[in-house]
Amino acid sequence: MTRILRVVDLGLCAYRPVLKLQERFVELRKSGTINDTIILVEHLPVYTLGRRAREENVVASATQRKQWNIEVVSTGRGGDVTYHGPGQLVGYPIIKLSEFGKGPGWYVDRLEESIIRTLKCFSIEGKRDTINRGVWIGKNKVAAIGVRISRGVTMHGFALNVATNLEHYAGIIPCGIHNCGITSVAQLRENVSMREVKKQFLDVFEAVFGYTLLEKDDKVICEQMSIEIKNDNA
Repeated sequence: MTRILRVVDLGLCAYRPVLKLQERFVELRKSGTINDTIILVEHLPVYTLGRRAREENVVASATQRKQWNIEVVSTGRGGDVTYHGPGQLVGYPIIKLSEFGKGPGWYVDRLEESIIRTLKCFSIEGKRDTINRGVWIGKNKVAAIGVRISRGVTMHGFALNVATNLEHYAGIIPCGIHNCGITSVAQLRENVSMREVKKQFLDVFEAVFGYTLLEKDDKVICEQMSIEIKNDNA
């Protein structure tokens, strides 16, 4: 069976336009108009709130957020509050799970496995925590996962800290977990570029999910949907 994955790499982009793009792609995937798709992006600084998020977990004042130029956006994903910003690889897989015959638990496990294997390519040992999902290096979180599944199609996804400004995490209680340490690839390995991490991740993701063909899309489709691409660094 030929299992096709389309890759849409947006470079650096604000959060809200990409959320709209996800929603559009989800509807197209539900109707069978497009194949499984993954959006890769680095976001401009933003705190996002999941369905279970508590507003008090955003501890930075409005003044501090303005100084850092960080907006706050409520989303429909699972989980609590997290941070997205430049230097972080964010992935939004839009996958029809029914074609795999699997459920949400399997899907989250596969996302974690993809990140763990990617880190291993750079001699970094990531691990799972069955209570607090995501990927951890010791007691420090290196990747957050928050997903939503609608009529069997996934959206939202993961955020892997590659060379992220970790100071911005001081403005939140990450994932609602008190005393949660945060780390990044850059803190553990020198001279690892986003381009390298992205390439390794796609190779691993293809293998973990059993895709046999990757189709790399350019930004034309996004521009046709009036998606604003800012400061592209792809």
